[in-house]
Amino acid sequence: MGTARHDQEMSIKAIRSLPKITDPLERLRLQCLARGSAGIKGFGRVFRIIDGNNSRTLDFKEFQRGLRHYAVMINNEEAHEIFQMFDKDGSGTIDFDEFLVTLRPPMSSARKEIVMQAFRKLDKTGDGVITIEDLRSTYNAKHHPKYLNGDWTEDQVFRSFLDSFDSPYEKDGKVTTEEFMNYYAGVSASIDTDIYFIIMMKNSWKL
Repeated sequence: MGTARHDQEMSIKAIRSLPKITDPLERLRLQCLARGSAGIKGFGRVFRIIDGNNSRTLDFKEFQRGLRHYAVMINNEEAHEIFQMFDKDGSGTIDFDEFLVTLRPPMSSARKEIVMQAFRKLDKTGDGVITIEDLRSTYNAKHHPKYLNGDWTEDQVFRSFLDSFDSPYEKDGKVTTEEFMNYYAGVSASIDTDIYFIIMMKNSWKL
């Protein structure tokens, strides 16, 4: 998993870079990364809540509402510019899955592959979603300090683990492939070399 140190380094790096960046999409990306590894994931969750009819598309008003809700510093002109980049057919709506994939910091195919290996290892049922049931056979909760001192049950340890991949806005105890990838795109942004990222993933998940 992304360590607290990586998160801190990434936040500092993103905050330092922001004043120099004029490209609105890059500014939005950095503001998400300034919130740590789950920043882009959190942004995705906000959009999902706003997309009440589950169309997986957003019009400009909904897009603006998402930006406001997530409290990013993007003015109307910049929001319009970002929206236009994605509304290629001029329909007045954008596909927010496509938007989030583009917002993620770029990851090499080697990094994406190791992230998917970790996901597949955790997703015991192979249904594309990691739940508490999946974790029972792959994650040992009994070594967790809060379990050892009697504060938490095993299920509470599992839930806390899943919540670390969730945004603070909507913790549902489930992690999809997309959420897992959004989270690790954030972690990846704080690690310079593919080799180090792959070693970290292999050690974290015993791959």
